[in-house]
Amino acid sequence: MSELIVEHVSHGFGGRKILEDASFRLQKGEHVGLVGANGEGKSTFLNIITGQLMPDMGNITWGKRTTVGYLDQHSSLKAGTTIREVLREAFGHYYDLEKEMMKLYEEMGSVDEEKMYEMMEDAGEIQAILDHSGFYALDAKIEEVANGLGLGSIGLDRDVADLSGGQRTKVLLTKLLLSDPSILILDEPTNYLDVEHIQWLTRYLQEFENAFILVSHDVGFLNDVVNVIYHVNDGELNRYTGNYDQFMRMYEIKKRQELAAYEKQQAEIERMEDFIARNKARVATRGMANSRQKMLDRMEVLEKPKEKIKPTFGFQEARTPSRFIVQAEDLVLGYNEPLTKPVTFNLERGQKVAIIGTNGLGKSTLLKTILGKIPAISGKAELGDFLIPGYFEQEAERDNDQTAMESFWGEFPTLTNGEVRAALAKCGLTTEHITSQMRVLSGGENAKVRLAKLMQRPANWLVLDEPTNHLDVDAKEELKRALKEYKGTVLLVCHEPDFYQDWVTDVWNVEDWTTKIV
Repeated sequence: MSELIVEHVSHGFGGRKILEDASFRLQKGEHVGLVGANGEGKSTFLNIITGQLMPDMGNITWGKRTTVGYLDQHSSLKAGTTIREVLREAFGHYYDLEKEMMKLYEEMGSVDEEKMYEMMEDAGEIQAILDHSGFYALDAKIEEVANGLGLGSIGLDRDVADLSGGQRTKVLLTKLLLSDPSILILDEPTNYLDVEHIQWLTRYLQEFENAFILVSHDVGFLNDVVNVIYHVNDGELNRYTGNYDQFMRMYEIKKRQELAAYEKQQAEIERMEDFIARNKARVATRGMANSRQKMLDRMEVLEKPKEKIKPTFGFQEARTPSRFIVQAEDLVLGYNEPLTKPVTFNLERGQKVAIIGTNGLGKSTLLKTILGKIPAISGKAELGDFLIPGYFEQEAERDNDQTAMESFWGEFPTLTNGEVRAALAKCGLTTEHITSQMRVLSGGENAKVRLAKLMQRPANWLVLDEPTNHLDVDAKEELKRALKEYKGTVLLVCHEPDFYQDWVTDVWNVEDWTTKIV
């Protein structure tokens, strides 16, 4: 039984074909991974099937009683609402039923006997629905799922306006899971989750009885939870059965077969053209030459398989700094209130440190405090001499109306047009990407623009806040290689052990510093 049928969908943006004659079918209970390089159209496809974007052509048909829950990259929350209130919205229809039932009970005393029996019957039906749904244990269910995704340590009575971007995403994801739709649509849900919460979500999705569509660049996570892959590539959408590793094996075989077929046909065309050229002038063989020409004219010529442009990252090294990059003594991190107890640490030249720990405990705050962007609650963090930092900020430039090229050129006005284009192309960005506004680029394309800027300036200390969020598999592998080869100091916030564990020199866990219960 199909929960969703997408037929012959095409969609373009600014002269660029994003999807072309794409078809898709979601069967009941299927766990689908939607994969592809940054900017290939994964989020566009999700926006089309959820009705947020009208396709240029094609049809989208949902099952009759299908309920859809969608977590996208840019969902928002209303200030002045507590986390608990947001989570209770997942059960809004049950609370409405309870209000209707209470109103019936209130009005029973002012009606005749016949009407009262009718109202009692209605109230009884509502009561049965509430009992069957587990309505009176909803707060316990809210606590269970909220704790699974790490919201318990933040406090469910906290105003959502006080939360970080990652914490807000956790709230939206928790609400979505509580609403228990028949179809889940998740766009990069692990970007703001810590290792233990990714493990919790993995178990949840493995046991999820309904269907879901998942966009993720986390290969391990995909392998654990999906059983079907749809690959978006050059506007095409192709289906593969199995997890991500199985898809990659089949995709590599398909690429080799397509290249072999192309090369075989090219060799055949070359032989036919040579025969025609040698025989068309001779009377005895002119007929055969004409026959070959007709065959050649009718031949459907295969296109050479395109190789995806892979990014190339490399960080310029500045002069050697002093031995100590940062010396912190009794440093207390926080904004209006302390997030940590007093901590003392040193960061030395050449160290490569991964900062890990649950969201909301001060990882980004640590970077901003050390760099002097926000003050510490107390204590001090002294920077060494001759430091030239390069800072990659999490989720920057999301609302920038400039094109990628304008944004880059604004920071490096002495470069020529060609040099700007070359710097951006090196990071795997096409002409369509660099002439698009930063705010309409996908998360991965936006990150590549900001990495291109970072690579343009020499630095002896890289400070990177979740640089792998949104990056596709090839870009993550290339960034890992570049950071391994970089001779300077690295301070990295990251939630992906596979990315950092084989090259960092130290791991700092902010959970060891926090004043909160983790």
